[in-house]
Amino acid sequence: MTQVAVIGAGLIGRAWSIVFARAGFDVALWDKFPEAVPAALDFIADRLPELQASGLLADEPATVLARIRRVDDLAEALRDAEYVQENGPERVPEKIALFAELDRLARPDAVLASSTSGIPASAFTEGLAGRARCLVAHPVNPPYLIPLVEICPAPWTDAEAVARTRAIMTKAGQVPATVKKEMDGFALNRLQGALLAEAFRLLADDVISPADLDALVKHGLGLRWSFMGPLETIDLNAPGGLADYCNRYGPLYATMQQQMTPLAWDEALVGRLQDARRAELPANMQPVRQEWRDRRLMALLAHKAGQPA
Repeated sequence: MTQVAVIGAGLIGRAWSIVFARAGFDVALWDKFPEAVPAALDFIADRLPELQASGLLADEPATVLARIRRVDDLAEALRDAEYVQENGPERVPEKIALFAELDRLARPDAVLASSTSGIPASAFTEGLAGRARCLVAHPVNPPYLIPLVEICPAPWTDAEAVARTRAIMTKAGQVPATVKKEMDGFALNRLQGALLAEAFRLLADDVISPADLDALVKHGLGLRWSFMGPLETIDLNAPGGLADYCNRYGPLYATMQQQMTPLAWDEALVGRLQDARRAELPANMQPVRQEWRDRRLMALLAHKAGQPA
């Protein structure tokens, strides 16, 4: 049984605990605020029956929950861990301090991975004796419903640590994607950022309404993107494949890129879009809609699991 330590029991830490325990791993869950762990275990206990009902849990919920143990001492949580998933605050000084402790206390052969959404591993591991085993394993929230994990090494991360992380993620049922060099936002957030940048530009220029813009993605692009990537999409959208598509539409895309100048998300624009969203979804209904989103993701993931690759 693979031994993992999940450090931090917030939204991402509890989600990682589900991922690893569902795959049969033994999970030691620790948080510097001890009261966070029981709350995380309650959350997990509530989610597991829903996952089972959606066909996303091979074992009984009680069996999966029993694989996650509360640990109040950091050294104890790390003692037997082959792999460590850190989920601390998104602040560099705190990550530097936490990774210094992880490097000091963890087994010399344990991989130390951070869930950070945008801080490069080099920013908090440079001074560590064991920096070669440190990297970023950035999930998409929530990782027990969206399996993609970006593996982002620092310049000094050993290739063996990357390979082991990919193997562990695959064994855990996730889909690893390696980002070969550090850059702001890694790769996934850069793709999302490109779409958001153009979305905000279209809205700032009053080309389309906020509701219709969302419709473009959820009833258009998103349908294809839920089972194929952008390169496969264009490869299938021209008789001669990707090269044919580029020959046909390359000039149009070149013109569009020239028009896609950077646009600041100023207070007036953000306020207008915030008002539009609250008109669509009152603030007090956000938690309800988040639960709806998670149920839809469960259904989509269950459907995809039963389809051919």
